[in-house]
Order: sequence, then structure tokens, then C-alpha cells
Amino acid sequence: MTINVSTPKGAYDIVLERGALDHIGEYLPTDRKILVVSDSGVPEIYTRAVLDQCPRSSLYVFPQGEASKNITTLQGILGALLKASFSRSDAIVAVGGGVVGDIAGFAAACYMRGIDFYNIPTTVLAQVDSSIGGKTAIDFEGVKNIVGAFHYPAKVIIDPRCLATLNTRLINEGLAEAIKMAATCDAGLFKFIEASTELDRDIDDIIAGALKIKSEVVRQDPTEKGLRRVLNFGHTIGHAIESAWNGEKYHGECVAAGMGYFCGAEAGRRIRAVLEKYSLPVDDPFDEDTLMAYVCHDKKKKDGGISIVYVPEIGRFELQKLSFDDIRRRIREHKATESVEV
Repeated sequence: MTINVSTPKGAYDIVLERGALDHIGEYLPTDRKILVVSDSGVPEIYTRAVLDQCPRSSLYVFPQGEASKNITTLQGILGALLKASFSRSDAIVAVGGGVVGDIAGFAAACYMRGIDFYNIPTTVLAQVDSSIGGKTAIDFEGVKNIVGAFHYPAKVIIDPRCLATLNTRLINEGLAEAIKMAATCDAGLFKFIEASTELDRDIDDIIAGALKIKSEVVRQDPTEKGLRRVLNFGHTIGHAIESAWNGEKYHGECVAAGMGYFCGAEAGRRIRAVLEKYSLPVDDPFDEDTLMAYVCHDKKKKDGGISIVYVPEIGRFELQKLSFDDIRRRIREHKATESVEV
């Protein structure tokens, strides 16, 4: 399947194909210098596929984990580009998960004011969400994704076979983002995920469904001025939870725990059930003061409040502008509900 995504700076394709890595050279600019950016957790077989099929390619690998998504790693990538005399006509290819795509894309946005960037996501999370839409960033001073740029990929190539090397926890983490998109925009996809009894059989269809939702949202709102905020469901509190957990949980796990704060009772019940089905967190241990300390640094804050996504029922969403006092009250109410359910 190929999805074409239009943006203010042109269009790009998202290619979903089992076995794409076997002939990845057909999708990449083999006539240019390429810096393949990856991390130490990505199996060498994936980066080697790109290096072997792109004769002018080199490799930059940084330590695995969110802790590497910082200005030091960014400096290292930029230094590698400069040392190899990359020009504006050359390109970066990210091979890995969301951290790799975010920081490699940001390096591409910065170098010479922007060079081409190709994304080959190898995790469920990156395949259904972070590789699409042009958001690139690093974490700074303990705040997630606070420094970044919109820099659209030249192409995204998704090979579901890459998921075979992931453990169950990483696969489920990525499913949280697909569940998020289905909960807000596609009741049919949500029902499909609820009913699935064989994930290996159904994962390609889940990825395709999530891609269709996100690509359409990005097409309509490429720089997050309105509709694209729907993709932040679970993220307002989820990012706070992620910062408070300080690396103990994955991003998708924190988003999962953040969904219950802003949804109707029946939607919350169904979301909670499907998250538990895939062993994803539905609660968090942090008090309202801890969470609010991070919420106040949220990029979406404006005029003393934040726009949040509320899901009154599965497949439908509302954008609400809440004051910090409103959010604090929602946190308190949700915590009270958690206590009752426990």
C-alpha cells in the first residue's frame, strides 16, 4: 500500500510493504551521499540492508534510549555530516524507532537549513505514528520534544517484517498509538483491535488503518493549528507521566496511562479494557502536583491553559480549552475514580 501525503512543501509517499528492505535501494536516492542514522538497539541486519544497497552511504549509531535524544547526539550527527562534506543535495536515512526518527529528522532540518530525510521505522510506535507528519525534535532540560522543527520526510518506507525482532512489550507500546487514533477517529478500527485474537495476523491491517487516519489528519493540518491536535489524545497527561517516570516506561505506555483522564465513562471502559488486553498501563502512581509541574511546561499551553482532546465516545473527539485549574481538577477526579475501581 502507498499513501500520498500532501504538505505545504510538497507531497511524499508512505510505502507499506512486507519485504521492502530487500529492495530498499529502489526507494532511496542511491546517487547521493547518505548518512544512515540508527541506535545501538536496532538489529544490524536492517542498517546493513541500506548500506549494502546504497553505495555512497555511511553509518552513525548512537546509544539506544530516550536519554540519547539530546543536543549532544544532535551535535554528533551534524558533525558526521560536516566531516563527510555533505551538501544540500545529500540525505539522511533514519533506521529505527521514534527516537532515531525524531533526532535524525531534526538533524536533517538543521543541516544547511534543510536536507532530505528518509524514514525507515522499525517499531510499531514509529510505523503507526512518529515517522509520519514531519515532527522532529530533541528533549531539552528535562522537557520532552521542546526543541524541534517541522521537517517532512522525502519518503517513509514501512516493512512490517522488522517487527519480528521486537519483544512483546515494544509491540504493545506501539499499539497504544494505534488505539489512540482509533478511539478518536475510527470506531471500526477500534472494534477490530478489540476483537483481534491473533496480532501477528492482524498487525498489517492495524498499521494500515492507523496510517490512513494520521495521513489524512496531517494532510488537513500539517503544522498542528487545529485538527492535528486530535493526535494528542492521551499525550497531555501522558507526557507528564513519561517525564515523572523518568525512563521507567516507554512513550506508548505513558500515553496509554494518560488516555483515561479525558474520556467519557463508556469510552473509558472500552479503552481501559483494550489497553489491559495488551498489558498496557491504565493508571499511574503520581499525585496531581507532580503531574501539574510537567503539564505547565507543555508545548500546547497558551493563555493560561491547554487545548486537550476529549473522547466522549469511541470514534468521536472534542477539542477543549482547559485552564490549569480545570486540568488539575480532572486529574483529581480521575485519581478518585482509579481508587474506587481498585
